[in-house]
Amino acid sequence: MIASMRGTLVVKSPTEVVIDTQGIGYSLNIPLSTFAALGTVGSTVTLLTYLHVREDVLQLFGFASDEERNIFKLLISVSGIGPRMGQTILSGIAVPDLKHHIISGNLGALTTIPGVGKKLAERLIFELRDKIGKVELSGALSPAPPDEQSQIRSEALLALTSLGYSRPMAEKALLAALKDANGKDATVEQLIRASLRHATKS
Repeated sequence: MIASMRGTLVVKSPTEVVIDTQGIGYSLNIPLSTFAALGTVGSTVTLLTYLHVREDVLQLFGFASDEERNIFKLLISVSGIGPRMGQTILSGIAVPDLKHHIISGNLGALTTIPGVGKKLAERLIFELRDKIGKVELSGALSPAPPDEQSQIRSEALLALTSLGYSRPMAEKALLAALKDANGKDATVEQLIRASLRHATKS
């Protein structure tokens, strides 16, 4: 079992990276949150990993933190959620917010995550509420309050994909818009407009 990987970051995109380890390039699927935490191409990075084995296909997923990997494992334990869907969910919402919405049973907030409909949101709450609650309590942590800006980013990403942009293009444009904002809060409309400007340049 490959538990982690350390090497040189040679390719970086919002959904995938390639890490060179002693001359061997490993391709890892990553969520958007991990992409944001990575350094520049050419830097040395360490990612926690999860190896998904399906028939004759091996898929390696990378995560910037234990928290991300743990929630990913919980997500793919839910019926109807595979690794790709787990990656998509983590790309659409911050982990603390996802935990909070599941524990509090916030169906409306969960359905704003790209790819999550009402039935899937209900399964997430039904199957994971107790599991996540026990983990939070055992770590003496209370559920984190929802982050308004994280919600705004999720809604902006959903809007971009609804407008016909592919997910990788929408994520790239959204990241560029967030970089332009330089840490300042933005409304959904402002973020979408800024993302559209970058998307049309691609």
